[in-house]
Amino acid sequence: MNIANKLTLFRVILIPFFLLSLYIIEAPYGNIIGVTIFIVASLTDFLDGHLARSRNLVTDFGKFMDPLADKLLVASALIYLVEAKELAAWIVIIIISREFVISGFRLVAANKGVVIAAGWWGKIKTFTTMIMIIVVICNFNFEGIVVIEQILIYASLLFTVISALDYITKNISIFHE
Repeated sequence: MNIANKLTLFRVILIPFFLLSLYIIEAPYGNIIGVTIFIVASLTDFLDGHLARSRNLVTDFGKFMDPLADKLLVASALIYLVEAKELAAWIVIIIISREFVISGFRLVAANKGVVIAAGWWGKIKTFTTMIMIIVVICNFNFEGIVVIEQILIYASLLFTVISALDYITKNISIFHE
């Protein structure tokens, strides 16, 4: 197993520790530990992709596990934020629904032998969503933070919709027989 795949597996292994820190350790310490774990896991996402491409370490395992690990990490954080009443469920439903739709597109494309790479809008969506999750979990206590959180939440939502529309319009041809 190459280093990129090990980083992907490490990201998956971090998810339960991320959630346990938020649920078991009293705030603010649990939030600090959870955010630290989330940041480390998020950085492995960028690092494993870079290593896989730059060192020609792309594998079928990585193609499958990397996006799955990303979705598991982000979805677990978003669902936690709904339960903690920090994020509206409808926002999380839109974000997670986009992931299902894009995964479906990739599955159909893969069955036709087509690999669809992530686009820039998707990368912006991922980055914005991860920053939003970090800021909301940190639960900073200063004037104006609510406005910053709301901007990040709606920016994440906006980039989720834009990236989905971009992805669908660029790849709709995979459904043509």
